[in-house]
Amino acid sequence: MKKQLLFITGLLLSVSTFSQIFIDNFDSYTAGMKLCPQSGGQWTTWSNAPGGAEDVNVTNADASSPLNSLYFSSTASTGGPVDLIRHFGILNSGQFEMEFNMKVNSGKAAYFNLQKTAVMGNTYSLDTYFEDNGTLVFNQVAGFSAAYPQGSWFNFRLEINFNINKWEVFINDQSVGYFSNTVNQIEAIDIFPVDADAPYDSQFYIDDFQTTITPYVLTDLNAAATYAGFNGGNIATNSVEPSFKVRNLGINAINSFDINCNYNGIDYNQSYSSLSMNSLVEQSFTMTNQIDLVAGTNILTFTVSNINGNGQDDDTADDASSTVVNPIVPAPGKMVVGEKGTGTWCAWCPRGAVYMDLFEEQYGEFWAGIAVHNSDPMAVSSYDTGMGALVSGYPSALVDRGTEVDPSAMATDFYSRLQISPTALITNGATWDPATRVLNVSVSADFQSTANNNYKLACVLTEDGVTGTSGYAQSNAYAGGGNGVMGGYELLPNPVPAASMVYDHVARAISPSFTGEVNSFPASVNAGETHTVTFEFTLPADWDEANMHIIGMMFSPTGRIDNADKSTIPEAVANGFIDGTAASVSELLSQPDETLKVYPNPASDFAIIALNISNESQIGIKLLDLSGKTIVERNYGSLSGAMQFELNTQTLQSGIYVVEVSIENEKLMKRLIVE
Repeated sequence: MKKQLLFITGLLLSVSTFSQIFIDNFDSYTAGMKLCPQSGGQWTTWSNAPGGAEDVNVTNADASSPLNSLYFSSTASTGGPVDLIRHFGILNSGQFEMEFNMKVNSGKAAYFNLQKTAVMGNTYSLDTYFEDNGTLVFNQVAGFSAAYPQGSWFNFRLEINFNINKWEVFINDQSVGYFSNTVNQIEAIDIFPVDADAPYDSQFYIDDFQTTITPYVLTDLNAAATYAGFNGGNIATNSVEPSFKVRNLGINAINSFDINCNYNGIDYNQSYSSLSMNSLVEQSFTMTNQIDLVAGTNILTFTVSNINGNGQDDDTADDASSTVVNPIVPAPGKMVVGEKGTGTWCAWCPRGAVYMDLFEEQYGEFWAGIAVHNSDPMAVSSYDTGMGALVSGYPSALVDRGTEVDPSAMATDFYSRLQISPTALITNGATWDPATRVLNVSVSADFQSTANNNYKLACVLTEDGVTGTSGYAQSNAYAGGGNGVMGGYELLPNPVPAASMVYDHVARAISPSFTGEVNSFPASVNAGETHTVTFEFTLPADWDEANMHIIGMMFSPTGRIDNADKSTIPEAVANGFIDGTAASVSELLSQPDETLKVYPNPASDFAIIALNISNESQIGIKLLDLSGKTIVERNYGSLSGAMQFELNTQTLQSGIYVVEVSIENEKLMKRLIVE
C-alpha cells in the first residue's frame, strides 16, 4: 500500500511542531508501467517529462517488501536515460530524514544525488556513489567511505539536522559516519543509474522509500553553528585555516559572539563583533589561527557562545557543529600529476582553470598541474595529440594518466594516487644559461623497488602568467552567472578579452614524447639504484623563465604516471645537474617549421585546417573515424607557407574524428569533435 504526505505531531529541539511524512512502497502501482504518471505528481523526471525515457518502470521482479520496487540500470558511460526526481521543497532548517531499502547487484554500482534547488543541475548538494566494490562514497566529503552489502537488500538512511549542519549516514540502522556539508540545503533527490568507473555497469533496486520533514520554529535569540571545516588540503601535516558558519535561527539580530574551535585536544578561541546578522542569515567565518592536521581520526568542533554578550542563547542544542577529520597520509616522496585538456575556444574550460588553481593552492606540495592546450596559440602539437587521444571532450583531466574525469572531480583520484608508494623517487636537476637560454635538465629516478626497462622518464616545462593578443581571448560559458559561480568568471564577459586573460600551468614542452624516453633504464633495475636521463631545451625569448616549472615524471609499464617532481628553474639548479646514464634528448623550442591547427573544435557546419610550413612539401589531408576508416581524402600537391583548408562537417554524424595531415613522409594528427 502507498501512503503519501501523512502528518504527525513530533518534537524538534524542544519546539513543538508538525512533521511531514511521505511513504511510497510502490505496491499500489502496476508493474511494467512507468512510475510518474501513476504517482499523482509525487514523482517526476529531470526534464519534468513523466512517462518518457527518463521515467522508470515499476517492477515485480524483486522487492524488499512485496510486491513491487523500482529497478535502475545503465551501461552508458554517461548514465541514464532514467533520471527520477522527487521534490521536497526548499529545506535548510529543521530536520530531514530519508530512508529506503536498496539492492545493488553484485559487481554493479548505484548512484543518487541531492539537488540544492528546484532547478535541476544548478547545485549538487550531495553526490552519492555505491561503487561496484561495495564502497559508499560522497563526492563532496573527502576521505569518507563506508562498506555496504552487495547482492542483497539493505536499508540506507540519511539524517540531516540543517540547524547544526550534521549529516549522518546509516546502513542497516548502524551509523557509518557523519559530516558537515558545504551545501547545507536540499530541494530534491535525483536517482540516476551511473557508474563512475568502466565498464560503467549500474544495476540496483529501490523499495520502501520514506522521508520525514520536521520544520523548525524560530526562538527570540539563537545562533546556530551550521558548518565545521577548514580552508586547505585534507592532507596530514598541512597547516589549514579553521572555517565555520553561523546562522541566525532567532528573531532578533546577532551582532557579536565568541567561537571555540577544538581539534586534536587543542582549543582555539576568537571573538567576533560589529556584526549585522538578521534573522535567518547565514555567514561564513575563517579564524585567524591555523591548525596542523595530524594523521588519524579526530573530531573538529566549533561551539558558538556569548551571543550579543548575553551568554547562552535560547536553544543550546544547535550551538556546536562537528566534522570528522581523517586526513590523507601521503606516501613518502609521492607527487601526483594532473593534466588538463583545455583551449581558448572552449566555453566550459574556465572551470578547468579554476580547479587547477585550487589544487595548486591546496595541494601544491604534492601536486603538479599541467594545462595542455588544444587548437589555440599555446598548443604544443605532440602534447595535444597525445592528450587528445585520451579524452573525449574539453575540459577534461587525467590524474596520473588515469581515467578521464571532469576537472571538478579530480579530488577522488588525487587522494587515491597520493597514498600509493612510488616505484622511484624523482629529482630534477638543471643548469641554466641566460645568455644562450639553454636549459639542461636531469631527471633522476631513485628506485625504491625493483623495475625494468618498461618504465620511462619524461620532462615537461610549464609556464605561469602567460598572456597574448590574437587567439588569447577565452570563451566563457559562465558569463552573466546563469551557469553558476565559477571563480569570478561569472563576472567576466564572453569571450573574456585577451587583455584580461592570464593563463597558468601552460604546457610549453614535453620531451622526448608524450609517453617518455624508451631508453630510460636497463633491462633490470634493483631497489637502491639511481638512473638519470638528461634533456636539453633552448627557451624562446618570450618565455619567462622566472615563471616556469620543470616537471620530471616517470611512467609505469601500464602508461600511468608512477611519480613526479616539480621544481622552479632555480630550485632544479640548486639540486645540481647530473649527467645521464641514458641517451640525452635535445629540443629546440623556437617556432617550429610546421604547425597544424584545427578550429572550431567542436565543429558543427565546418572546420578550418590551418597549416604553416616553411619548406615546400607534398601535402595530403585525410579525415578518419575512430575505427580508422577514411571519410575524406585529398592530395594538394607541393605547397609551402601559411594556408587554410575548409572541411565541410554538415553531413557528418556527431562524434569524434581524426584529421590526419601528411607533410612529405611525416604525419600530424588532430582530434576533431563534430556536434
